Amino acid sequence: MSRLSLSRAAIWVALVVLSLASADDVASAVVLQHPEAAETSSASSTRLTVTDDFGRSITVRSPPLRIVSLAPGPTAMLRAAGAGSQLIATIEYSGQPASERKLPKIGSVDAIDIERLIALRPDVVVVWPDGYNPAQIATIERLGIPVYRQEAGTLEGIGASLRRLGRLTGTSGVADREASTLESRLASLRKEYSTAVRPPTALLEVWDRPLYTVGGGELMSDALRVCGVRNVFADLPQRAPAIGIEAVLDRNPDMIIAAAPPGTGASWLAQWARFPSLRAVRTGRLMAFEDQRLSGLGPGVIDATEALCREIASLRARSGA
Repeated sequence: MSRLSLSRAAIWVALVVLSLASADDVASAVVLQHPEAAETSSASSTRLTVTDDFGRSITVRSPPLRIVSLAPGPTAMLRAAGAGSQLIATIEYSGQPASERKLPKIGSVDAIDIERLIALRPDVVVVWPDGYNPAQIATIERLGIPVYRQEAGTLEGIGASLRRLGRLTGTSGVADREASTLESRLASLRKEYSTAVRPPTALLEVWDRPLYTVGGGELMSDALRVCGVRNVFADLPQRAPAIGIEAVLDRNPDMIIAAAPPGTGASWLAQWARFPSLRAVRTGRLMAFEDQRLSGLGPGVIDATEALCREIASLRARSGA
């Protein structure tokens, strides 16, 4: 048997006891079936306690760490923080960049292979709580594996999130520099574009059938604010609420932005021609924006926000708004 693999019997024992025991008991059961894990633990006497993006304290061994990332946003953030070399596995997802394709994949956003995760012996698992299966996160924690929850709630929060990841991974020098650069760029964008006393309103369409937009707590809504535009559905608490045509007609946005998959934005916008009474349709302030980084949760959202601001400014100039 490989030193990096667990027998099916060992995993069965671990998963049975996790339903009956505490996290410490579960971790002990895994070590009993896998003695080399105990050797690794005893050899690593230095421990580090950090706080994640949700204010939870977790303790890991001193970096460098063996990190498994279970979402694309945290993976991008870890790379930006200078910890890419510490990643040992991730999940499959659409649009995965070439830099991640060689990493072992242990499942998808819907479900991961717990057996493979245990065999990898990670020091920490980084998750995006809102986009992942909470039951599996709980299972990982019951196995005694530290779970770091990563998510920036605002564009300004990306810098702080990077700094926290730098402390986790021992790469604060890289993470702090990247955070400062992103914060400086964001401040410049706000200074350039967020100047209107009465900003125009916009519908940010993120899916067409059924019609979905974003609520005020979503990063994409924050991107609109940076660009000097108010999300016409910013009062909705859901991150991605489904809405009806009647609601759009009632709120009558100044512009409609189709944040669509590549090649589909024009067809989404064409459907609004049926509603000539809409101010955005009447004035021609319809815009397709197909940069997929805007819907991401990594540092690339700042790049996408900059592109979005330029295109909105150009649209407003063309329409005389």
